Amino acid sequence: MQAAVLRGTQNGYDLVLKQSASLDQILADLKTLLENLKVDPQAQEATKVSLDVLTEDRILTADEKHQIEQLVGRYPRFEIHKIAANVMTIADAIQLRERENVHLLSKIIRNGQEVVMTGDVLFLGTIHEGGKLRTTGNIFSMGNVAGILQAGFPDDETKLIMGNLQTAQQIRIAEQFDIVEADQIQPSAQTIAYVNDLHVLSYGNLGNLKKINPKLYNQIGGI
Repeated sequence: MQAAVLRGTQNGYDLVLKQSASLDQILADLKTLLENLKVDPQAQEATKVSLDVLTEDRILTADEKHQIEQLVGRYPRFEIHKIAANVMTIADAIQLRERENVHLLSKIIRNGQEVVMTGDVLFLGTIHEGGKLRTTGNIFSMGNVAGILQAGFPDDETKLIMGNLQTAQQIRIAEQFDIVEADQIQPSAQTIAYVNDLHVLSYGNLGNLKKINPKLYNQIGGI
């Protein structure tokens, strides 16, 4: 398996670094890839190539990023536009809050309680089974959810819910809802619940946000 894969997109080139590979393997395969492109006669005549480096569900350390940037920097034809993972960290969430005026909610919502809000919500608390968080906007959940999450109330199907939704009791967007069954959703903090073109509640992941909701993707800077 190649640890570094280059693929063309409508907006340029993505350099995908496989999350299962070691950093040494990534650097070795990346060097081979860049060397092969360097000696391509057609490549030599081409303009500078900007790379979006995608690390899948792996968050690189500052040192790992530096090593990759340093390697790419040896090849003048290439430049790194950004390094991004399909993972939202607490730092990303706080940055999102600062950029988009997202409301921060950090509290315990117990059985029988319902918290009603307006706008987008960054949730850092706990919802017990039978508890409910409802808002008119999107929900970005970084907390522990065993109860009900509802976004887009009462009827806005363009909203979404992002976070680890595996333990949720129920997911609702506008008037669409889903009772979450055991093993229905993978245990990932990057799950996105959204309403698809057929008006059915569906699940995806953060890496597909640009396709699921281009407007939100652009608003949060392509996290």
